[in-house]
Amino acid sequence: MSTEDIIRRSIIESCRAMNASGLNQGTSGNISVRYGESMLISPSSIPYDEVTADMIASMPITGERGAYDGPKVPSVEWPFHLDIMRSRPDVNAVVHTHATFSTILAIARKPIPACHYMIAAFGGNDVRVADYARYGTQDLSDSVLRALEGRTACLMANHGMLACGDSLKKAMWRAVELETIAKQYYHSLLIGGPALLPDEEIAGVVSAFSGYGLKES
Repeated sequence: MSTEDIIRRSIIESCRAMNASGLNQGTSGNISVRYGESMLISPSSIPYDEVTADMIASMPITGERGAYDGPKVPSVEWPFHLDIMRSRPDVNAVVHTHATFSTILAIARKPIPACHYMIAAFGGNDVRVADYARYGTQDLSDSVLRALEGRTACLMANHGMLACGDSLKKAMWRAVELETIAKQYYHSLLIGGPALLPDEEIAGVVSAFSGYGLKES
């Protein structure tokens, strides 16, 4: 099996896993992975149980914008996936979901502050909320890129969340961690709000995270 085939299958497996775990619902989420000079991305509006490897669209990262190879059109959210790949060489995978607690905070347009040291998993002392723009638009892509400056995850106002990584496993891990901290923050607000960790503590944790978190074989 070729490397490309393995990546295509891993995208399908991850899409199915995020729905099975409750991290996403229906066909609303999408996943992309860098492959050489191309981006492989889940197709639009097809139930993940029905997606096959050949349905994963391939889009050139630096070529004609919007061009793709494949029998099915790429996810309507391809603009922000593509722009992240173009502007962030450190990112090799993007996971976008409508996870419940992340989306609740996104609907309320509440960024997640340093309520737990795991906030450092996303590169700083908060997770920002990208300004609202209609799905699939360049405005949304521009908003997401601003929210991701110095970060590996963000919420998307009145929409959902996304997480990035240097591998699909790392992006999926961050997506799970983001939904977890979103749930914790939401519930802490119900009992008076969290005691926040100072910036210097989070900076130390960010530094320490070079040897912490998901280990890949």
